[in-house]
Amino acid sequence: MDVVFPSVDDFLSGKKKICVLGLGYVGIHVAVNFAKYFKVIGYDRNQKRIQELNSGFDSTREFSEKELSEVKNNLEFTSSPGRISECNLVIAAVPTPVNKNKIPDLSFLISASEDIGRNLSRGTYVVFESTVFPGATEEICVPILEKESGLKCGVDFKVGYSPERVNPGDKDHTFDKVVKVVAGQDNQTAEFLAKMYSFPVKAGVYIAPDIKTAEAAKVIENIQRDLNIALFNELSIIFHIMGIDTQEVIKAASTKWNFIKFEPGLVGGHCISVDPYYLTFKAEELGYHPQVILAGRRINDYMGKYVAENTIKLLIKAGKQVKGSRALIMGITFKENISDIRESKVVDIYKELCDYGVNVEVYDPYAEPDHVKSEFGIELMNKNSFGQKDSVIDFLQKNSLQKFDVVIVAVKHKPFFEITPDFFKKIMTHPPVLVDVKGIYSKSVFEREGFIYWRL
Repeated sequence: MDVVFPSVDDFLSGKKKICVLGLGYVGIHVAVNFAKYFKVIGYDRNQKRIQELNSGFDSTREFSEKELSEVKNNLEFTSSPGRISECNLVIAAVPTPVNKNKIPDLSFLISASEDIGRNLSRGTYVVFESTVFPGATEEICVPILEKESGLKCGVDFKVGYSPERVNPGDKDHTFDKVVKVVAGQDNQTAEFLAKMYSFPVKAGVYIAPDIKTAEAAKVIENIQRDLNIALFNELSIIFHIMGIDTQEVIKAASTKWNFIKFEPGLVGGHCISVDPYYLTFKAEELGYHPQVILAGRRINDYMGKYVAENTIKLLIKAGKQVKGSRALIMGITFKENISDIRESKVVDIYKELCDYGVNVEVYDPYAEPDHVKSEFGIELMNKNSFGQKDSVIDFLQKNSLQKFDVVIVAVKHKPFFEITPDFFKKIMTHPPVLVDVKGIYSKSVFEREGFIYWRL
């Protein structure tokens, strides 16, 4: 007897449900946006995460309590994998990090495939959104799905791939406003997915010719950005040796119509600093050793150490003793105005300074202290005041009992823009040393105020 696959109308009527597996920074967007049109079950193994979401709290700060309540009639959260069997469209959005040796860690993807396979119903479409190397969906996920379910891919269930394009903290390029790429193992699957995604994604859907193409498209989106940032990081190193201000060079070059502007900085996060290793891993497995991509990675991975080394030089220049000196790092998330600390390169600055014997304090109004402690073993200054209303200035005024010899503003969090030279002077020893990694303050103003100032 032929297996019947559901239609889009089956989902619109509520007869069929969607399961979103993995409710992190990506999965929560998928679940909430699909729940505006369809019945959705959000599944995650993390029971604490499920409890928080059921209470209306999103610890990623991507959705407010009000936004979650608006879809509560269509969206259930559960930590029970058995609920997957109720759904005929399963979307897996789990992390795909790299390990300490920069080798792809597919453990989350494999576990997700096992959970789905054990609870897979006939006539189900299974879609993966996680970043992977080309071929992973069909070579790794499909065999697991078949083994765990006892079902046959292409007959009893079908697979597709739709690379995630969620940008944490970005309120302009939201899930519905970014074109979605979809691909299926056959035309029927691809067309079905295109129709389903077209409801929440108003920007449109692009159908890739096959799954491998869609997987490859995802990794090169971020490799391109990684290489461009690496170029500007290398330029900043060269210009620093020459005694030239990199930001002024970029301003001048930006006056040409075809100059593509990037900024030097710390490259962390779940995408740009990770995705290149997925493609280079596969390329090396096939006998080709990538050169340009890995060169860019080496430069970007070095930048945390580079910032720390220059901080030490500035302390020496200021006549301050390095060992036993006090440093304040402001910001530990991988980018501004979010709580996401994954692959944060600020930690490299922290570790390097500690190796020099510097006493380092870290303050971040966005990062969740418990996450920082468990992930990096670092205790935030604001460990007991997370979520309170104190401004940055008020908090530092109350808690900077000893003055700092150097302050490193590592992340462009919006509240940091309000800090003035006068306030920095109040919490710093003389002469004040400021490392403004992303250049959010005026160099001329701070130097005029007597600061030893440095930026990338």
